[in-house]
Amino acid sequence: MHIHAIQTGTVAVKQRQRHGDGHGPTRALKTMLDRRWTEPLPILAWLIEHPEGLILVDSGETARSAERGYFPWWHPYFRLGVREWVAPEQEIGPQLRRLGFSPRDVRWVVLTHLHTDHAGGLHHLDCSDILVSRTELALASGTRGKLRGYLPHRWPHAFQPIAIDFDGQGFGPFPASRPLTKAGDVTLLPTPGHTAGHTSVAVQMTDRLVLLAGDASYTQSLMLDGIADGVTSDEAAARRTLQRIQALARAEPTVYLPSHDPDSVRRLLTMEPARSEPAPALHR
Repeated sequence: MHIHAIQTGTVAVKQRQRHGDGHGPTRALKTMLDRRWTEPLPILAWLIEHPEGLILVDSGETARSAERGYFPWWHPYFRLGVREWVAPEQEIGPQLRRLGFSPRDVRWVVLTHLHTDHAGGLHHLDCSDILVSRTELALASGTRGKLRGYLPHRWPHAFQPIAIDFDGQGFGPFPASRPLTKAGDVTLLPTPGHTAGHTSVAVQMTDRLVLLAGDASYTQSLMLDGIADGVTSDEAAARRTLQRIQALARAEPTVYLPSHDPDSVRRLLTMEPARSEPAPALHR
């Protein structure tokens, strides 16, 4: 197997979105009112060359995000909380062709979640099986989905995803999973937090595990510190997810690759595992 990192533009968010502060509704309010922006962060998708077929994890963003009216004007997050820069040649279709593949070659597209910077390139992938968690699909659909910050009206007309449930056996510290490949070396994991239906993808390489983590955290250091982001609707679930990822990294060498970490590409190239400290002893 071989994994390619594909950058589909950049995004800037508020500092408190990356590193949340406060609890409950106060947490989201502090994020929206923060005047400090992050530096432009990569919008990464991942292509896995697998003997059973090409697997794409996320479709990245679309250059249409720069068009007037693409984002709903009435939604405060799109007005105040995000900035994006995507050129047409950075979309997933041209990027796949640059690597020597056609979008039609992709067998599976796994969406970690349905925010536009992860699902904006779906119009290039109408011949692939698209997998998204059933919880995420329900949250993102219809008017309520728009209120939650999704853009279901921008999904392709032919968008007919396969809704997945995590009904497989446990995977290390994760209580359930969903195997993708017959070989059992690519597994989908429930990682709720950033969104309630968020999914990560575990790829078993020869001597270590690669975890394509979407927005489970914005950086590896935030995962290791157990810090939930500023837009999660369930801070406790986000922290549980981060604790499970930490436990996974303690159990076996794990290369942790969130989609907006500027250091993710380097860690993929060097296959550098995360260094999670041992869990503190429990005192009775």
